[in-house]
Parts: sequence; C-alpha cells; structure tokens
Amino acid sequence: MSYVFDNGPLSMLHRNFFPTVFTTLWQNFDRLIEEGQIVSVREAMREIEDGPLVSLTTWARANAEFFELPTPDEAAFITEIYGVAHFHQNNEQQKLLNGGHNADPFVIAKARVQGRSVVTTELYKANAAKIPNICRHFGVPCMTLKEFMEAEGWQF
Repeated sequence: MSYVFDNGPLSMLHRNFFPTVFTTLWQNFDRLIEEGQIVSVREAMREIEDGPLVSLTTWARANAEFFELPTPDEAAFITEIYGVAHFHQNNEQQKLLNGGHNADPFVIAKARVQGRSVVTTELYKANAAKIPNICRHFGVPCMTLKEFMEAEGWQF
C-alpha cells in the first residue's frame, strides 16, 4: 500500500514519537519514504514551515524531496473537489486558520491520481468539509495515523 501524508500525522509523529526513543518506528517510516510508499505535498511543507514545531520543520527541510509538486492531473482534480459547493467551506476555513495555506485538496488529489491512501488526523464528521468527508465523497481511501501503522503491521 502507498500513502500521502497530511501535515497532521507528520506533526503527531514529531510531537509524540521522538526519533531517539522510537527508533524502530522511524527506521520503518524512513524505509517507506525511500521506497516511495509515503509522500506528501508541497502545500503540507508550507503549513509545516508556518507551524511551531521546530523538529518537524527541520526534518521537512532535510527531506524536501518528500514534499511533491502537484501534477496537472492533480490540479484538475482539485478543481473537481471545489466543483462541489459544500467543499468550498474547507478552503475558506483553512485560509483563515493558516494564512492562505491549505494542503487538504492537494493531499486528496495526489492520493486520487496516484492510487494512494490519505493519512490524516482528521475524522469523518457528518456534513463537514474535512479530508475524510471529501475522500469519502470521491472514493479515495483515507485513514488515521493509527490505522496506517496497523495497515503496515507495525507493533512496538
């Protein structure tokens, strides 16, 4: 299985799973990155750079190739996402909260176009315009960080 990571689970990993303590987790994570099984998007990098987590920002800058640029097909799918009027609220809320950066549609589009699963900390909520709601609407697989670890068979 292959994955596109949103900013949330990357933040959670750096906040809660210290590389010097959870060495096996990070070895597994790095291996999946090297194999191309885990990627993220440039917009997530921008959110990270605007955030308070220094360890994550340092890691992200050292792994800049992990944060991929959108392809034309992904850009076209983002247009399709926002063709659904209800999902406009996702964009507006994110602009207010993040000063204009919104990785959500880029993460979903990369997963859809490349046949990957989205990994996010967001949870499905009826009538919301969150990542799991948009994924469900378009049939894009979506999971939490815990579900990702379980899918990979990780136990520590």
